[in-house]
Amino acid sequence: MLIVSNTSPILNLAIVDQLLLLYQQFGEVLIPSAVLDELKIGEERPGSQTIREAISAGWIQIREVTNEPLTQLLKQTLDKGEAEAIALAIELKADWILLDEREGRKVAQSLGLKVTGILGIILRAKQVGELESLQPVIDNLISKAGFRIAPELLAQILKQ
Repeated sequence: MLIVSNTSPILNLAIVDQLLLLYQQFGEVLIPSAVLDELKIGEERPGSQTIREAISAGWIQIREVTNEPLTQLLKQTLDKGEAEAIALAIELKADWILLDEREGRKVAQSLGLKVTGILGIILRAKQVGELESLQPVIDNLISKAGFRIAPELLAQILKQ
């Protein structure tokens, strides 16, 4: 299964010590170089060490985007990481793209990509028994990573 990720799912899961959920669910995760730059793994930030370890272990891999015209077109409305992630997912015919930002998700879906994000990942982890409870992970995402979630969506997810 080919999975491409934007910055937010990797960074936020690393900050709350749940990055391994990506490995458990997908095996390998591919990122474009713009996402690597946005992760700022050379700096000592929350989650940086965990991300460096995942890259060293080889399950997060960096891939260069070759479709520069598509990337430039996408950068007119999206940030560089999102634009490159979507372009890479299209180039590789990825099974899924991991995106959390609303605008990026809309664009990816309009281009025929299947999209999930942090909430989909932790919900799936709960369903298959990789997580005991969603609430502490969501609380940590909000308090430690500054993750924003609409109250209605939060209630819906916790109900599931």
